[in-house]
Amino acid sequence: MRPYRDIATVAGAQVICFLVLTPLEPQFFLLHLYQTIIYMAVLILLFYMEDRWAYMIGMLAPAVWLGMVFSTGLLGGAARQVLRLTRGEGLTNDVSFIAAISALLSVLMIVFCARHWKKEYSGLGKTASTFAVGVGVVAVYYGILAIWFWNMLPNQITKG
Repeated sequence: MRPYRDIATVAGAQVICFLVLTPLEPQFFLLHLYQTIIYMAVLILLFYMEDRWAYMIGMLAPAVWLGMVFSTGLLGGAARQVLRLTRGEGLTNDVSFIAAISALLSVLMIVFCARHWKKEYSGLGKTASTFAVGVGVVAVYYGILAIWFWNMLPNQITKG
């Protein structure tokens, strides 16, 4: 198996999930496009063999995203859609179903990146510095995303 193939596949699938959401929620097109940036960054870091940074951001960004969708209730809606499918019922909300797929991909990304990190960087003394910079990058990224979304919401509510 080639290195990074698992992480690159999951990052690519995550980008596709966010792009699939754009026609389902056209009012949030730019938001979903912006959400793809962190996963594209992971792919670019892997391409340029900056795997240490890709692994750390690949663990932190999905964890923060999972926390955000849990706190907004979107993860609960996603779980309900999956339960409907397991009972043989149809989907009632495509956005929640895509969120369920994205949540699964996020967990896979965390697991794959952690596995690669442990195998390649565990015990080398780079964990603390890489974690600190990774937290900073992810905090700025999601901070911008959250502020942008928060400022976008009133306009979308009044239009809808």
